[in-house]
Amino acid sequence: MTNVLENFFKLSENKTTIRTEVAAGLTTFLTMAYIIFVNPSILAEAGVPFSGALFATCIAAAVGSLAMGLIANYPFALAPGMGLNAYFTYTVVKVMGYDWRVAMGAVFLSGVVFLILTLARIRAMIVDAIPMTMKTAVAAGIGLFIAFIGLKNAGVVAASPATFVTLGHITSKPVLLSLGGLLITAVLMARGYRSAIIIGIFTVTIAAIAFKLTKRPLSLVQMPDWHSTFLQLDIRGAIKLGLFDVVFVFLFVDLFDTIGSLMGLGRQSGYLTADGKMPRVNRALFADAIATIAGSLFGTSTVVTYIESATGVSEGGRTGLTAVVVAVLFLLAAFFSPLAGAIPPIATAPALIIVGALMISAVKTIDWDDLTEAIPAFLTILA
Repeated sequence: MTNVLENFFKLSENKTTIRTEVAAGLTTFLTMAYIIFVNPSILAEAGVPFSGALFATCIAAAVGSLAMGLIANYPFALAPGMGLNAYFTYTVVKVMGYDWRVAMGAVFLSGVVFLILTLARIRAMIVDAIPMTMKTAVAAGIGLFIAFIGLKNAGVVAASPATFVTLGHITSKPVLLSLGGLLITAVLMARGYRSAIIIGIFTVTIAAIAFKLTKRPLSLVQMPDWHSTFLQLDIRGAIKLGLFDVVFVFLFVDLFDTIGSLMGLGRQSGYLTADGKMPRVNRALFADAIATIAGSLFGTSTVVTYIESATGVSEGGRTGLTAVVVAVLFLLAAFFSPLAGAIPPIATAPALIIVGALMISAVKTIDWDDLTEAIPAFLTILA
């Protein structure tokens, strides 16, 4: 078995070991496992059954990470993208008024377009053609939007007819618990705890149960409810209603999100060449497309490469074995839906804010002294 893994993933060539890759996979999983709780919470606001969305989240992450590991041999994990799930819920469903099944059909269509563009190597060409400033600006703007949604779910901000947004009931128990979770998570992350986000979510959840702000889970493990979302997407409805603008947004944001993540991770792991190109990038993009199609079939929004994979890379992960370990862990996590169902929005809100803070860090690479770079970047972030 050891020789099989050695030969398939080229461990020695990449100066790593099975033990290092497994540890890196566990680290990456712990860093991004918040998506198991956060993604279903966001999609549930669009009417997607929570348990089905949780199972779909785990399956999509497992399929994407497995494809990335086996096809591209990169230590990068995939999962439903933050920002894209918010756009799915708060714009396509809540503002535009489309049923979540129709919106899921649009996600599927975008995945098919991803796949076609990838097989035609058009996405790889776009990767090389897009200015880095625009790549980073999109990521930073999505980060701000995610953080704002986190503040809303925490109750820190509320709607106002005069100023559009105002402070919420800051002294209420839910808000104080959420802010406490934000403080705990930030302190732990600053001290280098890779599972800080998970610890923060669990801490606030336990406190919320104690204060009777959420229901105590009746069990920890149960068979996943995949029937409620599996193959519930309405592709015909998406085509009939002409949701091509929605498909384009899913395509556009996923394209920039994945490109930014791959370039950043490729640079960190030493895969970028001297001219800024990345070997096997088309295989990595193929994993992204396959995962998005699979995710929409099971009932979740667009899948992207996660920048949190950088934690596994920092632990020494250098091959696809790291991503395969992440895939296995996401499959196991699919059976813990009762525990996830007890987690209230105030517990996942700190995770949204923290992830937003991590994503906004991309702006440091923008040349703000060059107005031809700064103004387009600012407008992109603002939009």
